[in-house]
Amino acid sequence: MQLVQLLVPITSIIFGVSFVTVLVWLKARRREREAFYKSETIKKIAETSGTGASGALEYLREQEKMAAQRRREGLILGGMVNAAIGIGVMVFLYELVPGRPIYFVGLIPLLIGVALVAYSYFLAPKEARASS
Repeated sequence: MQLVQLLVPITSIIFGVSFVTVLVWLKARRREREAFYKSETIKKIAETSGTGASGALEYLREQEKMAAQRRREGLILGGMVNAAIGIGVMVFLYELVPGRPIYFVGLIPLLIGVALVAYSYFLAPKEARASS
């Protein structure tokens, strides 16, 4: 009887780990396929004519701008989520332990969030502006 009780958690852990492993592998395989097709398409565009090469370069520049914009927006979102978590932890701990200043622990995620947002606005590389 005790073996059956242990069998359920063990098999669920094994299946869970296996499922996550397969998902990670599939995601990596999909990204690899997308990168291959993208490089093949750019190669074909560049080989077609003289204007194709400039079109391929313009396409690459536009893709880089969009990727930089997504990274920057991700940093801002992550910073705002961290700051909100920090504020929530501070309020929760202030109400949980009213006589002690334990709520200052919430400053850790709050300041991490502020640092992420500040980095994304002031220090992160900006998109390259086309001067031509």
